[in-house]
Amino acid sequence: MDSPQLRDQKTIKRLWWAVFWVSFPFGVLGFLLPIYGKQLGASALEIGGFFSAFSLVPALIRPFLGRALDRWGRRPFLLFGLFGYLLATLVFAFADTVVWLIAARFLQGVGSAFLWIAAYTMVADLAQASGRGQEFGSVDEASYRGGLIGTTIGFSLVLILEQTTNISFGKIWFWLFLLNLIPVGIAVAIAWTGTRETIPREIFQHKDKKRLSKQLVALMGIVMVTGASQAMVWPLLMIFLQDRLGAGVATLAIAYLPAALISSFLPSRMGIIADRLGRKGPMIAGLLVGAAASLLIPHLGSVIALAALWGLETIGYTVSNPAQMAFIADIAGKDVRGTSYGMYTFAFFLGAAIGPLLGGWLYDNVGHAMPFYLNTAVLIFGAILVGAVLREPKKKSLETQFPNI
Repeated sequence: MDSPQLRDQKTIKRLWWAVFWVSFPFGVLGFLLPIYGKQLGASALEIGGFFSAFSLVPALIRPFLGRALDRWGRRPFLLFGLFGYLLATLVFAFADTVVWLIAARFLQGVGSAFLWIAAYTMVADLAQASGRGQEFGSVDEASYRGGLIGTTIGFSLVLILEQTTNISFGKIWFWLFLLNLIPVGIAVAIAWTGTRETIPREIFQHKDKKRLSKQLVALMGIVMVTGASQAMVWPLLMIFLQDRLGAGVATLAIAYLPAALISSFLPSRMGIIADRLGRKGPMIAGLLVGAAASLLIPHLGSVIALAALWGLETIGYTVSNPAQMAFIADIAGKDVRGTSYGMYTFAFFLGAAIGPLLGGWLYDNVGHAMPFYLNTAVLIFGAILVGAVLREPKKKSLETQFPNI
């Protein structure tokens, strides 16, 4: 019979593989969605709406999901999220209008809302306090590796079909997402057969729930503002770079390759930094690096400079995100972990739902560079708030107050 520690590791490994496979379609989507939407006649504001549609559902339902996870367990919500991604992939395949693209993004948002809150809470349940940063980083790596492979396959398919056939981009889009039903289906099968429930059994009977940490509320405010700011610029980046550099999709994909490799292999190693040196420093560093990258984007003059800047920005993200996820696990008691991640992600996605609409309006009406400059100022302000407001629990307190189960 396996020991509890071995069972925990097996569950984390299966979770890793489920996240890896389900991420195949959605790396290439970030590149192709603005371009496909533009071909369908969408304005910059409507393209921002694609991203807001994805973020709106998690913003609305994740606070309730978090409480549900603490009441009924993690695994059912993990499986529901994966099935949501499967349905979204199918709808993307047949989406040939702006309305259908928005509908597909809503479904993807439902899948994301369920999947990621369950995944993060399961990692918080299973990981030792001294190794949480590394484990959260590892889950991020799974997502990015799957996205990298899926993007490589997707772009290869697009380029081959564009150069050797007269098939329209709409048909290529259809076959791309129809084929991606296979890896998403594999993710569902792995989670269905290989994961177990991780919620501590005593929580089902525990009626006196702890209150949410004031530190979590402070982090929610910071994340809502910075999340809105970062979400404001991503939908516009592909369009801006095409307008400024005249680069095609394939060129932009090659420029993004170093960043994709960094995000596929670095997060777990950067998580070790957060485990050894604390959470706040990496969080501040990530925000400041992101601010510097955003400031420089409007002044890019070559694809090589773009690749270097993307790589630098990604290093900042891989430093900060595992630290942020581990910080939430540190300050949340084991009986409110789901609720804590639910409230945190609610704040993030509420900002992410607002940001793209604001960015699209600024891009169309004020200036193409304005969203990037505003993002720079907001991220610097966020870094200052992290340093001034957040307080980390001491390491000894983590092991005695919130022991691993």
